[in-house]
Amino acid sequence: MNNIWDEDKLYSFLRRYVDLCARRSFRRVEVVGQLPDLSDGAWLFIANHTHTLMDALVILQLRHEPTAFGARADVFRNPTAAKFLRFCKMVPLGRKGRDSEEEVSRNAGTLMEIDRVLEHGVPFCLFPEGRHRPMHSLMPFHRGVASMGFRSAAKRPTHILPIGLEYSDWFHYRGHVRVTLGEPVDMNAFAASLPEGIDDSARDYALQNELQKRVASLIFYLPDDETYAGRLAYAEGIRKKMPMALCIILGALSFPFFLLSSVLTAPLWACAEIICSGIKDRAWHNTVRFGIRLVGTPLWGLILAVLLFVFLPWWADALLLLYYLPSYSIFYDWLNLITARLVPPLPPTLARPQVMRARHRA
Repeated sequence: MNNIWDEDKLYSFLRRYVDLCARRSFRRVEVVGQLPDLSDGAWLFIANHTHTLMDALVILQLRHEPTAFGARADVFRNPTAAKFLRFCKMVPLGRKGRDSEEEVSRNAGTLMEIDRVLEHGVPFCLFPEGRHRPMHSLMPFHRGVASMGFRSAAKRPTHILPIGLEYSDWFHYRGHVRVTLGEPVDMNAFAASLPEGIDDSARDYALQNELQKRVASLIFYLPDDETYAGRLAYAEGIRKKMPMALCIILGALSFPFFLLSSVLTAPLWACAEIICSGIKDRAWHNTVRFGIRLVGTPLWGLILAVLLFVFLPWWADALLLLYYLPSYSIFYDWLNLITARLVPPLPPTLARPQVMRARHRA
């Protein structure tokens, strides 16, 4: 089995198509900040985790070169799935209370492999909260990110890049996403700044807190307390949205395009929505829609090409196939249009003072 840090021509070739499908899963992907020079030592990426696999797919867009990821250990239980996930440059990270003792015990070996990944100049990305949650808050960061950072810093120059991910909508396809890149943490300088003789637990806790603060500053952060729902409702209420009347007018004018798109891609969106109807965790729905797009677009496109070639002249066949390519997006864009969901993400600075005033009013 190839090492995760090895160059893989098949991976590089398929990444182009995966990245294209990931970008087309959003109406807009906005990157705020500049990706630093990653040739200087080892790099860990950390981000908030709200949107299942879509979070990793968005982070992959930051660079054409490979980025390795940590994933929950239970998805590696199937040998075929484990082989595929390793091909995607993912390694299992067990968590106490969720995964088996055997899976958690393998973390020591996984941490050694991650260290080799960093040694070979491949950035490693993980989501320190340990699981996804579609909320504008953060769960406590797990200790693993600190262990990785200090372990690597003891051997080489190491940096941790905080990343904030903000989505206009977690549950409806083709929204906006904003990726905000924070100021990197120089792990060697951070380790040197700690008091002499500090124990590992206090050391790791200090880094976890620092990283959590930095990620919180990059997103539209609302503390997860009894005021969360009210503060979010207020922020949503002051966000500018397209008037419903205008949405309906534009929806009526564009309905013929939607109708043609819905017919051409009916097997795709129908399959996606049927699968989504059986998944209780709605945060996975857009991952399903992405997956159907990724696999289904070329397969159904070939079948559609044969059918059109049989029943229509070649020029009509060619025109419809060209229109077929963006039709999956057009279908979901129209649905979002008539429900006024075409809104950008909440900016990090939008409602902090305003929401605080609203809290005082309450």
